[in-house]
Amino acid sequence: MNKGLFTHWKSDLPASLVVFLVAVPLCLGIALASGAPLFSGIIAGIVGGIVVGAFSKSPLGVSGPAAGLAVIVLTAIQELGAFEVFLLAVVLAGILQIILGFLKAGIIGYYFPSSVIKGMLSGIGIIIILKQIPHAVGYDKDYEGSLSFVQPDGHNTISELYYMLGSISTGALIITSLSLLLLALWERPFMKKLGFTKMIQGPLVVVGLGIVLGIVFNQWDMLALNGEQLVQIPVATNYEELKGLFTFPDFASISNPAVWVTAVTIAIVASLETLLCLDATDKLDPEKRNSPTNRELKAQGIGNLLSGLVGGLPITQVIVRSSTNIQSGGKTKLSAISHGFILLIFALALPNVLNLIPLASLAAILFLVGYKLAKPSLFVEMYKKGSTQFAPFIITIIAIVFTDLLTGIGIGMAVAIFTILYNNYRKPFFLSMEKTANGDSIVMRLPEDLTFINKAQVQKVFDDIPSNSMLTLDASNTINVDNDVKEIIEEFKIAATHRNIELKYVPGPWESKAQEQQYISAKELHANYSS
Repeated sequence: MNKGLFTHWKSDLPASLVVFLVAVPLCLGIALASGAPLFSGIIAGIVGGIVVGAFSKSPLGVSGPAAGLAVIVLTAIQELGAFEVFLLAVVLAGILQIILGFLKAGIIGYYFPSSVIKGMLSGIGIIIILKQIPHAVGYDKDYEGSLSFVQPDGHNTISELYYMLGSISTGALIITSLSLLLLALWERPFMKKLGFTKMIQGPLVVVGLGIVLGIVFNQWDMLALNGEQLVQIPVATNYEELKGLFTFPDFASISNPAVWVTAVTIAIVASLETLLCLDATDKLDPEKRNSPTNRELKAQGIGNLLSGLVGGLPITQVIVRSSTNIQSGGKTKLSAISHGFILLIFALALPNVLNLIPLASLAAILFLVGYKLAKPSLFVEMYKKGSTQFAPFIITIIAIVFTDLLTGIGIGMAVAIFTILYNNYRKPFFLSMEKTANGDSIVMRLPEDLTFINKAQVQKVFDDIPSNSMLTLDASNTINVDNDVKEIIEEFKIAATHRNIELKYVPGPWESKAQEQQYISAKELHANYSS
């Protein structure tokens, strides 16, 4: 642990409690969606907090089971035939991630455009709000932590909002309403000035209120909450049952090619999701610290290796928990590590206490998290930056909301790349008119770098040069020129003779010294070409 790990413990410990409360239902929900034992999600949450938190250098990132891997895990368990065989794939995926870290594959994380990352954050914020509305009114058919538009039951995010209208629970609705009012009160400036609000976070009070109201509501049938409307963590009453909550990998299946295919798939997808969330978390960090990406891949690899060994789901850094950590005042990775220890203690010793927490209380907390990720002011800010920033931003949001996280990011990246290419094509060269002894001359100054991306642009400018004119083509500041562009320039030198264009060419540093100060008139070019 770092020397300064406990420097901000007064902020980190309260934040870790809030992250813990949010993590519990997410761990269980993702395990349910993955077709895995419920406790495997808790194991992944514990390892993600304690182990990954200890090895990672991300000060605010929180790791655990990821919703983005749920479909992959569900399919893999079915294809491999046993959860124990799948766990071997998780172990191997961890080893592959460690190797990727040493190969410095984390550099990929630096190539995600800021507009796409901000779109991802806002998209997840909107998804959180939409997905939590049913839980807020007591309709809990979709699992907690779901981020995909299409749900395992065949419904989707929008249809779920329709179906919930016929199953509204008065008790859950009251708990959500009071919780939101309490959270709004805790956000007021005058409340933040009070000393106790720094140690006792609003979400903790909300959960306490929810537990009390849940117990009280059980006295009336019309207000009582059923089991689906509460956290449902497995309870072990003796050592044998506790031991049964852990599963171990089947190492005899290591020669199975399907295990290796699954391991590679998990390693790649988990690494990409981690790098995306790492970048997003750093952007949310009030101190704007940069986390080392290769170190993060190694930490995630160690986490997946250990998680697979003791029966846990695959792990990634998760933006919902990380953003909750930041919004709750977390300062260092003590918060992530502490949330893992708290999860361990409650899961093994006090599971009955967790099972008293209404999902409606947690929905209210996640509403606040979602709103802060998708603030209207961010949309205004991105719009003011122009279409090159706003287009990838808004399309990433729409794509994530109506597909899933990784698909949405892929679409956003495609739009960002297309925008860059299009703007690069439209970007004019430096064209001007200058007086010479022989009359007016068009001067075309080339930029420092010319790649294949500029090919169409260069060709278009050459085509637009009028015949019977004088052109000075100045490449003196051009350092790097792609072969495709070189060919276009050489072809234009020849074509200029046929169009009666008098060409003065000023070579750049990328050309040989023999070409320096070379002056090629239209007649000389024609003579050279004819010979």
